[in-house]
Amino acid sequence: MAITVEFYGVPRERAGVASALAAGASLRDVLADIGRQFPRLAESCFEGSRLGRAYAANVNGQRFVSDPETALRPGDTLLILAADAGG
Repeated sequence: MAITVEFYGVPRERAGVASALAAGASLRDVLADIGRQFPRLAESCFEGSRLGRAYAANVNGQRFVSDPETALRPGDTLLILAADAGG
């Protein structure tokens, strides 16, 4: 299933793109796919199957999530940003 992933701040710099498509039914799956696509991003922003402490994930601009088992649905947009972005 395709999830749109948008990158902001440092994650965008590390990925080198503003957005990408990833496959997965959970946050863990999507981060794993993104990590394969953008190893430089994974090296600096991920801690295993999770985002590093300085980064946050948001689903559809509505809720922040951190549990790797968080379910995602086709058509969801996952935002990955620095935890201090915007303030």
